[in-house]
Amino acid sequence: MINAKTRLYGLIGKPVEHSLSPVIHNALFKRYNINAVYLAFDVDDLESAVKGVKALGISGLNVTMPYKEQILEFLDELSEEARAIGSVNTVVNREGKLIGYNTDGIGALKALKRFTEVEGKRVLLLGAGGAGKAIAYTLSRLAKVVVLNRTERKAKELEKFGVKGGKLSKENLKRYLSWADIVINATSLGMNEDRSPIPKGLLRENLVVFDIVYSPLETNLLREAREVGCLTIDGLWMLIHQGAESFRLWTGVKPDVEFMRREALKGEKRSI
Repeated sequence: MINAKTRLYGLIGKPVEHSLSPVIHNALFKRYNINAVYLAFDVDDLESAVKGVKALGISGLNVTMPYKEQILEFLDELSEEARAIGSVNTVVNREGKLIGYNTDGIGALKALKRFTEVEGKRVLLLGAGGAGKAIAYTLSRLAKVVVLNRTERKAKELEKFGVKGGKLSKENLKRYLSWADIVINATSLGMNEDRSPIPKGLLRENLVVFDIVYSPLETNLLREAREVGCLTIDGLWMLIHQGAESFRLWTGVKPDVEFMRREALKGEKRSI
């Protein structure tokens, strides 16, 4: 029951109306008997929104596109990972001090580890935005990583993590897909659209294909990869694992990820 002691958490971004995060986190609050609610906020003015978090005593946030990088300047403190990556997807309000974290990298790593070995593998990562940076930072400690991005400069900037950066072109796709053990789509291409960042003819049977897009659950890339015989990993696994880490940071509770996925799938069916 909502009362004067109920804590408020939320998601800020634009757009947010299709997010499954409220479904997942509200189910977790109920499961663990935590007096809290989670709402999604479609934000136009980020600075005002962050000031509102402090003014209203909102306990924590998830941050999504397009604010993962912009929010850094409005926070009081950053975790080591968030500072290195330059991107925040989780905020904890500790007695009025807003602390930024990034759980995208660990979310992607845990999603991958459910299905395949990562250490020592060759990883081709497409996209150098907020999520791509976090994944590159995290995986660079375990694997050999090449990052391709439409704007080559952004991919090259990630070489500070010990990865190799290059331009996302057909030539480079062909070159590095033949080299890679794992390919990760960290771009938004394929989100609610029937397009893929990789031509089907470049995919091969022994490749692991991970798409961080989770709407639709099976993107065009994953469908074509499955048809070729690749091992495929959908983006909902990353959403679940990064959300689990956010929940732990907010509450101190390590949640059941299998339960989270079941609730997310129920929410997806209700939204169709």
